[in-house]
Amino acid sequence: MYISFRRHLYQTTLYISIAWLFIIILFFQFNGPKTTPTEEQTSKDLNSKQHDENHLKIKLIDQSQHEKIDKIFDKPKQVVAPDIDDNKYNANGYGEMGKPVIIDRNKLSPSELKKYDEGFEKNAFSAYVSDLIPIHRNLPDERHPDCRKLEYKALSITASVVMCFHNEAWTTLLRSIHSVIDRSPPHLLKEIILVDDFSDMSHLHKPLDDYIETLKIVSIIRQRQREGLIRSRLAGAARAKSDTIVFLDSHIEATEGWLEPLLEPIAKNRSVVVAPVIDNIDATTFAFTFISFDTIYVGGFDWNLQFTWHILPKREQTTRNSSADLARTPTMAGGLFAISKNYFYDLGSYDDGMEIWGGENLEISFRIWMCGGTLVIAPCSHVGHIFRAKSPYKWLPGVNAVKRNCVRAAEVWLDEYKKYYYERINYKLDDYGDVSSRKSLRERLKCRSFNWYLTEIYPELSIPEVGLAVGDIRNLDVDYCVDANVDRKNFEKPAIGFECHQEGGNQFFMLSKTGQIYRDSGCLDYRDGKEGIKKDDRILVLLCHEQNGTQSWIYNKNDQLYHPESSLCMALSGDSQHLQMQICDLDIARQRWIWKRRSRNEVV
Repeated sequence: MYISFRRHLYQTTLYISIAWLFIIILFFQFNGPKTTPTEEQTSKDLNSKQHDENHLKIKLIDQSQHEKIDKIFDKPKQVVAPDIDDNKYNANGYGEMGKPVIIDRNKLSPSELKKYDEGFEKNAFSAYVSDLIPIHRNLPDERHPDCRKLEYKALSITASVVMCFHNEAWTTLLRSIHSVIDRSPPHLLKEIILVDDFSDMSHLHKPLDDYIETLKIVSIIRQRQREGLIRSRLAGAARAKSDTIVFLDSHIEATEGWLEPLLEPIAKNRSVVVAPVIDNIDATTFAFTFISFDTIYVGGFDWNLQFTWHILPKREQTTRNSSADLARTPTMAGGLFAISKNYFYDLGSYDDGMEIWGGENLEISFRIWMCGGTLVIAPCSHVGHIFRAKSPYKWLPGVNAVKRNCVRAAEVWLDEYKKYYYERINYKLDDYGDVSSRKSLRERLKCRSFNWYLTEIYPELSIPEVGLAVGDIRNLDVDYCVDANVDRKNFEKPAIGFECHQEGGNQFFMLSKTGQIYRDSGCLDYRDGKEGIKKDDRILVLLCHEQNGTQSWIYNKNDQLYHPESSLCMALSGDSQHLQMQICDLDIARQRWIWKRRSRNEVV
């Protein structure tokens, strides 16, 4: 029995030992040191993951923005670019930091070329390029050091941005909205009010409504008929909840620090109206070009009542101690400015008798200055704007809104100086509506005279002298007139022959007492002597130098335009499209011109 007991004990001990050995082996299996993957394995895994992400990106890029526009509206990053050659272009870098996007039309597929051309036709800028650029594209911070060190801690007013649009390109509109949101302090930007002036493009209806639902501070007003910029802005202003209204166009990009410099002067004095520096966004490449701080440009106008830019006069430069100081401006371009809401209405808001757009910027500029306000440009505020060569929008034929608006402005504000504008339009005022309420507004506000404005605010504007001849220069042989654009960008270009339209404009000229044929600062100049006889397009528009010589003409008793420097006469070419200089001959009817002469009593 003892032997049996020992045998049983040995067996039990063996089983227990085997069990403990098994437990020890399991313990080391699960709790021992782990093996680390090699760098090669890690790199392989990461590359595999990156490949999957890149594959996803390529799929997104291959989708066409133009085909997906009705589906993609919930997040800006989902708006994707058209399908182009990814080896040539980096889709993530288009237009970044304001760089141009260069498209080689010859390398586009037929379908993409069609989209490219249609984008230009519908918008007068490259919507195709806009679709390639991120909606939140980055721009360099080009502010002057004097601007960057400014602090705006005490600002207590807020801004309502009013942005009107009609058939605006999708990505251009979204980029305008997001540039304002992304670069505005949240405590200063209360809302963005979009005003749709009766757009008929599908992407501006439900897709836009759905999109802005995700943007809590953006709302939209829908006009029930085409109203134009002026009345659409009035609709937006009426809805504004803030102390200040900031009017912006719908094809802009706000830059870093743009809002505070517009609000601070208004917070200090509600009768100050502030415009930003307007930088250029190229209509073809969307390159963003900042206006240099070295030169401050302010607004003016000519006697065609067209807005002009000119360099800040020295008399104004001497009053500024810093590059960040405000610059007084006689007029503003009108597309972008900030104004106290209460002051806007106290001043008479916009003239709602004006149509569409044009001239309203000069009218409100005159009114601000003449009725006790101040109009300035804030050099520390920069907003880019797409400047289009032409308007893509169509209106009813026969409507000349700009002329109507300018006549209304002249009747109310220009006093005795309105005659200089009326000469330019050949005294064809047409129907400009009732301005009695606007004249009453001027009386109620006790506004100053236009002579005061020219003397104190814009003494740089030259007053036209009473010339020896004035009006259109009409050829005796055919109903063609001398025609030329005389603004500075058209200097060095030829004057031409064009059918007479009796509307003034490019066909309005004056003959000064010293012999210049001129309009504003542009004079007709001929300097080719005998070498240019019977050659087209040798009579150029140049800056008036008031030194006679090549710019001296005599309108003689035979109705010829004689050029003493060359001893030649101006003539209309055989096809009537060009001007020539010819040897003077009374028998050639195309050398003779009908031009309204002043009487001796008129020429003082």
